[in-house]
Amino acid sequence: MRISAAQRTENENRIRAAMDRLLRGEIPPGGRCDIKTLASEAAVDRTAFYGTRPYAHLRVEFERRVQALQDVGEIPDPREAQIARLKTENSKLRERLAASEQTVTELTDFRGQALAQLAAQHEEIVRLREAAAGTTQVRRLPAPRTTVIGSCS
Repeated sequence: MRISAAQRTENENRIRAAMDRLLRGEIPPGGRCDIKTLASEAAVDRTAFYGTRPYAHLRVEFERRVQALQDVGEIPDPREAQIARLKTENSKLRERLAASEQTVTELTDFRGQALAQLAAQHEEIVRLREAAAGTTQVRRLPAPRTTVIGSCS
């Protein structure tokens, strides 16, 4: 079915208005900042945006404007922004987890080394005590005397 020039102009105006709303972040529930939602919001058949169809130039313009917003760090679709934020947060958490696992591994190794060193020191102390108990030339020192300092009256 052919449409008149006036209908085509009216459709283009509706498409541009819907395009502006989507790019401002006014995404309808269940929608996204994409051609499907744009066509739905403008009440135009989605296939009219592809190939040599009448509104293909508006699809190109829409995609260019979306890309321009993304290049400056703005994401008009809140869901896409949330996905990007969650991906960033996920990668940061994975890095923290890897660092924590590395720290746990290092501390476990350190603990094993410390226990081995303590065990070796204990064995040396036991050996020295046995060696000292076997000789008569080793004398034990007397316990220190404790003196009570009293007040003079």
